[in-house]
Amino acid sequence: MLLTIKQLQVKYGKQTALQIDSPISFEKGERIGVIGSNGAGKTTFVKAILGLTAYEGRIVTDLQPEQMAAHMQSNAYVTTMPVKRIMEMILDTKIKENKELQELIAFFEFEGCLSKRYNALSGGQKQKFTIIMIMMQKAELTFYDEVTSGLDFETRQKLMEKMVEWYRDKEDSLIIVSHYYEELEQLADKILLLDQGKVVAFGRTGELFKTYCGDAIFVLDNNQINSNLTKGFRALKSPNHLIALSCRDKEEEKRLLAILMDNNVNFKRSNSDIEIMSINARERFYAGAQCRKD
Repeated sequence: MLLTIKQLQVKYGKQTALQIDSPISFEKGERIGVIGSNGAGKTTFVKAILGLTAYEGRIVTDLQPEQMAAHMQSNAYVTTMPVKRIMEMILDTKIKENKELQELIAFFEFEGCLSKRYNALSGGQKQKFTIIMIMMQKAELTFYDEVTSGLDFETRQKLMEKMVEWYRDKEDSLIIVSHYYEELEQLADKILLLDQGKVVAFGRTGELFKTYCGDAIFVLDNNQINSNLTKGFRALKSPNHLIALSCRDKEEEKRLLAILMDNNVNFKRSNSDIEIMSINARERFYAGAQCRKD
């Protein structure tokens, strides 16, 4: 076992920012996606594991601090010299003598940025620089906290494609914090869903999807025609502009598919939609909490 959280509580003043009561464990080689709205406790969770914030409880791991690497939301580097020099000083190596570093620089298409100062880099280039620095640490456990936050859609897509490709055949253990669901669908095999500092759900992505959504879902535009066509099928909670329909088995899926195809309805079929899964996990979590309270 790479890391086990027995119990964890983080308070800022009188406010409880994070409270984990039931044990959760991460195994070597797993990719954990941590999701939740702003203020859910995502960054607090990362900081607690890294020992960057005070907490009560037990985090059990054989990892030493130097065996963990972290990409945090804000990074500050010297702005008076080229990033090539910063890279070489921090990593204590020369680019021309380090084939692994050369490979990463080429992979992320960063060669043209080496002579620039850090504050002259674009948002995407700054993220590439930090990712290269993190990957060169070859840590037993790597944290990525909102690695594409603040980037435009195209830059975010390209950067995520690069990360997915880099880690595809590797066994690195990752904890990835993101509010972009599609990124976690590509990178994570387990999901930790936090809300208001509490654990709403934790487990393998496919198992959570089946628990909260069924075998598959069909997502279509929310309008009166589509609503009338799909009466009788189980509707899940979804964003207001969408209808999400759950199918419990192949027969139900075939019936729904036939209706949508016969009526030329645009739809998306999924068995991994983390956004819809998260919405319904939260719904069930708070419904259960209300029942226990009553």
